[in-house]
Amino acid sequence: MANEGAVTAITAKRLTLALCAAGVIGGAVGAVAVNHNNATAAAEAAALAQNQAAPVAAAPAPVAGNSSAVGLPDFTRIVAHNGPAVVNVRVVGTTKVAQRQMPQFDEDDPFFEFFRRFQPTPPHGGNGGGRELVYGAGSGFIVSPDGVILTNAHVVRDADEVTVKLQDRREYRAKVLGSDPKTDVAVLKIDAKNLPVVPLGNTRNLQVGEWVLAIGSPYGLESSVTAGVVSAKGRNIDTNGVQFIQTDVAVNPGNSGGPLFNTRGEVVGINSQIYSQTGGYQGLSFAIPIDVAVRIKDQIVATGKVQHAKLGIGLQDVGQDFADSFKLDSPDGALVRNVERGSAADKAGLKSGDVIRKVNGQPIVGGGDLSSIVAVAKPGDKLALDVWRDGHAVQLNATLANANDKPDPANRDNLASTDKGAKLGLALRPLDPTERRQAGIPSGLLVEDAGGPAQVAGVQPGDVLLSVNGKPVNSVEQVRDVVGKSSKSVALLIQRGDDKIFIPVRIG
Repeated sequence: MANEGAVTAITAKRLTLALCAAGVIGGAVGAVAVNHNNATAAAEAAALAQNQAAPVAAAPAPVAGNSSAVGLPDFTRIVAHNGPAVVNVRVVGTTKVAQRQMPQFDEDDPFFEFFRRFQPTPPHGGNGGGRELVYGAGSGFIVSPDGVILTNAHVVRDADEVTVKLQDRREYRAKVLGSDPKTDVAVLKIDAKNLPVVPLGNTRNLQVGEWVLAIGSPYGLESSVTAGVVSAKGRNIDTNGVQFIQTDVAVNPGNSGGPLFNTRGEVVGINSQIYSQTGGYQGLSFAIPIDVAVRIKDQIVATGKVQHAKLGIGLQDVGQDFADSFKLDSPDGALVRNVERGSAADKAGLKSGDVIRKVNGQPIVGGGDLSSIVAVAKPGDKLALDVWRDGHAVQLNATLANANDKPDPANRDNLASTDKGAKLGLALRPLDPTERRQAGIPSGLLVEDAGGPAQVAGVQPGDVLLSVNGKPVNSVEQVRDVVGKSSKSVALLIQRGDDKIFIPVRIG
């Protein structure tokens, strides 16, 4: 059984994305704050301190940090002013424990009666295994004087009991109003009034290199402060469309759900994840932008649930090889590799091989840019899409659907294609009717052998070739024709199992 005096460590042989608050159960490992010397950032912080913006409604005015004599930002005012609104979150839950199986003995064996009488009893009784108490901890911050608190969804996942402890040592039993695993945001509520709250900022004006500050409870050590800089923005580190803020602020298990402040004392993110081989901080930490968190919080407080929008496409980034294949002037955009039948994308007229260059006038550099736009949109929102198709621009309009709606099991974009020729190094043949039914496509060419440029690019025997440069093809001759008109590279749409993927093959 877990207890309050141990820390659950996460280890891996390879670099893994570790959740910061994966069961902090109290250890005594100190966090080390890292100091940085950046005169330019300090000057900007001082300028901001002299030109504070108006406070956010229903929130206190942000407090900027002082500049020290040596030019480093002084976060003491921010900590003193906002620290009381940062809370420690403790959870108690249960996890299923598999029942130990009695060794198999013949009834005449003398050990049979021994094991029958003395085998361990499952916790809480039962025959299918019991449940064991598990303790965990994380951080959070108060956003409303009546006790609304933001934290991470993974901090309170499977929690049966949640306790919030304030900096003044008061403790409250908290209710989980709702959580959204997709964005890793959860909203708690405690029965209290006139609580201190943090001012909320935004990430639009946050710049790489800007100083930021984290307050939380790493390893159960409450009210710990660490500082660093924003090392990148717009990091797409999972498939949920959230563009994380990357920092070098020391964040450890127990910091999850805590606030990330800018030098004005405004919360710009929720500390959520780290890259780690040991389960501890190794130089990279990631925060959920506060803009995303507030949108989720507002939905949960209003309705108790979250609705996400869905476009219904699979995306890839556009590299130089794809840009050459599709005759793009630069390797920018989101390449559509598949479209769900009946989805918002399908109704808008999007097709596999389209390259989305802008959405509502906003340039799209990679697939993550489009995913992040959809991630913060609501069902019913409209998108104006600038699309590159067959060498020319096309304008399409899409109305986003509800991601909670169940798709048709047959929702697949069905393209046919084929390829063959010495330039690619592929041996192909048309699919027979049985193979087409099994693959769920009306036509296509089976890759019987792959060599030369196609093999180098990653095409494998057993793949089904669906299109070349976005053009469906139904015969070897069509493939030869498309490849013959290409000088540098071609983009092959391949179906491998249930997945579709574009593979660039350099032929020049």
